[in-house]
Amino acid sequence: MLRTIITVTFVVIFLIISIPIWLILLIIGLFNKHAKDVIAYNIVAWAFGVVAFLGGARYEVHGYENIPKDKSVLFIGNHQSFFDVVLGYHICPAVTGFMSKKTFEKVPLLNVWMKMNYCLFLTRTDPRQDLKLIIKAQDFIKAGISMFIFPEGTRSKTGEMAEFHEASFKIATKTGCPIVPVAFTNTREVFETHFPKLKKTRVIVTFCPPVDPTALEGDNKKHLGVYVRGIIAKQLEADSKLI
Repeated sequence: MLRTIITVTFVVIFLIISIPIWLILLIIGLFNKHAKDVIAYNIVAWAFGVVAFLGGARYEVHGYENIPKDKSVLFIGNHQSFFDVVLGYHICPAVTGFMSKKTFEKVPLLNVWMKMNYCLFLTRTDPRQDLKLIIKAQDFIKAGISMFIFPEGTRSKTGEMAEFHEASFKIATKTGCPIVPVAFTNTREVFETHFPKLKKTRVIVTFCPPVDPTALEGDNKKHLGVYVRGIIAKQLEADSKLI
């Protein structure tokens, strides 16, 4: 439990002492919006890196070379653990917005950082509202901001991947941006399998080769979620042998 207490304490302290940084970022944004965005993202990425370390996630990352450097992308990940988000934030290039649960919009201080970093909060219960957010994510992609979504809709309770919601992929099909599948292996062992304790655990995150949604044909194009899920499933199988 000591690891859990230390990690939670760090999060609370960071959220409180970072409040003055909002004003600094606001001022920077008046002169250089892109610089503000990059700095804000890197601050949160650093903090989540500390959370990962304190929480015991001893991670290795494969496939950085698969992330296009000259364009925004849609990252698609499997969802086993809270630490998928923590690690995703920490290792993805700036600037990347995350599609998150509506409940996180109500978390004081954290919600400010999330909104500042282009996070969008899905209801999972109001299709019309969520469609508006998908359209907003498309606007972010067109503006050069990458997006990250977990199309299972929620964390796996068993470690097995659920089906992917096809609507999530409209962000890519409507903009033509590349899809980068991301495989998170063994993240449940950090926290969920022995809640509320955090445990030192080896974790692997792999960025798979990008998928061009405009180049697909037939069933792969029609059922893009199934196609991308298959890529992640294959990578999870390979990475699990390295744990």
